[in-house]
Amino acid sequence: MLDRVLTRKLRQIVGEENFRDDKEALVAHSYDGTPMLQSLPDGVIYPKDTYQVAEIMKNLAFYSVPVVSRGSGSNLCGGTVPVHGGVVMVMHRMNQILEVDLENLTATVQPGIITAEFITHIESLGLFYPPDPSSMRISTIGGNIAECSGGLRGLKYGTTKDYVIGLEAVLASGEIIRTGGKLMKDVAGYDLTKLLVGSEGTLAIITEATLKLVPPPKSKKTMLAMYKDLYGAARTVSRIIEAKIIPATLEFMDNPTIRVVDDFAKLGLPRDMEAILLIEQDGDLEAVERDIERIREICEAESADRVEVAESREHAEKLLTARRSAFTALARLRPTTILEDATVPRSKIADMVLRINEIARKYNVSIATFGHAGDGNLHPTATTDARDHDEVHRVEQAFEEIFEAAIELGGTITGEHGVGLVKAPFLEWKIGKTGIEVMRGIKQAFDPHNLLNPGKMFAKETRKRVVITRG
Repeated sequence: MLDRVLTRKLRQIVGEENFRDDKEALVAHSYDGTPMLQSLPDGVIYPKDTYQVAEIMKNLAFYSVPVVSRGSGSNLCGGTVPVHGGVVMVMHRMNQILEVDLENLTATVQPGIITAEFITHIESLGLFYPPDPSSMRISTIGGNIAECSGGLRGLKYGTTKDYVIGLEAVLASGEIIRTGGKLMKDVAGYDLTKLLVGSEGTLAIITEATLKLVPPPKSKKTMLAMYKDLYGAARTVSRIIEAKIIPATLEFMDNPTIRVVDDFAKLGLPRDMEAILLIEQDGDLEAVERDIERIREICEAESADRVEVAESREHAEKLLTARRSAFTALARLRPTTILEDATVPRSKIADMVLRINEIARKYNVSIATFGHAGDGNLHPTATTDARDHDEVHRVEQAFEEIFEAAIELGGTITGEHGVGLVKAPFLEWKIGKTGIEVMRGIKQAFDPHNLLNPGKMFAKETRKRVVITRG
């Protein structure tokens, strides 16, 4: 429970209606998109500008009250669950596009703007902002920055970190820092901009971002390649890259995902296929035509059962929507859906999918796999029921082995969802004890009293490595 004097000061900063400690507000901000995680905050506050954020932090720091900053709460690693109570700072009032600079091809925005709304506005000006997380219709730019969100276009265009070139942020002390700017080159000291991107709200509260924009592609073509052989699909991914072709989108769906998505989207997808690759190329028309034809040849050489090129932009959008709806479609099957992400080298995609299937059979759980094949980022997704404690325990055991398998194949425990609360016990598996200590030192420098999103990233205890038995 918050001190009454502090509560009065917070209300004075943002206005009576923009600080809430009623049960409805506390419950609404006690969870995010991560299933089976919930913890009540002590208050919820809605700042309107950087000055208010700074004043809020000065007061919270004085009373040693923790704070969790959040946007829409679409997070999938428990990153915005207030496990230590305190105040949840919701950034939705700070939702303006402050400037679009056509001379420098940059946009300056507040963190609370919805990603899809920002992209739509930028495209209306004849420009392009490539990061496109599947949650973009509800997620915010600030949330994307906190998690370094990826998306379907990540293979060719990169992820959020590649487009954030300047930040304004408030430290735990209430001090304001500014990093980077409208610059394509800047090596003045440590790259604090890149450090804050993906820091999950543990180092500072982002209040403004300067984003790089690029010219839009002149044309696009989309195709589906369908395989009865999983390894054929995986080899196709490697061979496309080996041919020095970088598609705008190169997505993968396994058979369980194909079936569920087809039930949901009614696209007539081939339900007897072991894998589908959704491939999109963009750029100059002549180059796109050449690349698509070469990709078709590679697919056929790797024994694709069928290859279809979208007949129209509307058809292409339906195919892309089907891939984006994979999580939604799977979520209809059971009361609880656990969407994870693990990344392996592209050449190991088939091995990883087969390992996921082996692990699912071992623990008798249902796991479908889809993801960004072009960058090796897979999303094994378990459908279960939180009320069935035995099954949930088996799902958790399965995911532990999946993370171990990813590392064994040269990969990582998370490609884009972040560490948060869920992956914290496994972080040492990836970066080692020394890496953890370096990160703790950075956290101490930014936030010496551990007020910013405490309980995330650093686990009290590292999970023991799994001993995988196969066969």
